[in-house]
Amino acid sequence: MMRTAVIAAGAVLVLPLLLPSPGNGQEQGNADTAHRSKAPDDAHAYILWPRDGAVVSGGKLWVRMGLQNMGVAPAGVAQPDTGHHHLLVDTDLGNPGEPIPNDRQHLHFGGGQTEARLDLPPGRHTLQMVLGDADHVPHDPPVMSQKITVTVR
Repeated sequence: MMRTAVIAAGAVLVLPLLLPSPGNGQEQGNADTAHRSKAPDDAHAYILWPRDGAVVSGGKLWVRMGLQNMGVAPAGVAQPDTGHHHLLVDTDLGNPGEPIPNDRQHLHFGGGQTEARLDLPPGRHTLQMVLGDADHVPHDPPVMSQKITVTVR
């Protein structure tokens, strides 16, 4: 099972990555017609750690996410030029006009977290960070990092 940890006031909290899904998804309306938050032209997302091509032992690794020219705010907080991190694990972003799913391949950090501890099985994995607005919808244009590859031994 994949888990994430958050450092808060010096303590490490280990949380399951899967959160309950609200209802049946119909409360979000038609995602294709949803308004997407505008991103500044110079916004840039990146993964600080691990580096592309990293080889890690044991499967447990910290992922540190960075953002330039935008701010981080918890999910549900609608402020201009802000959003919260989502980490895509071994997958690509689907339709950028729809909310990012919440599952084992689409990890949500709606509390405004900028780092997480992952537990990945052995093998090669891709990671990519995508910023979502207050409603988990990627900005227009999407603010996302380059996809990196890590190998777990």
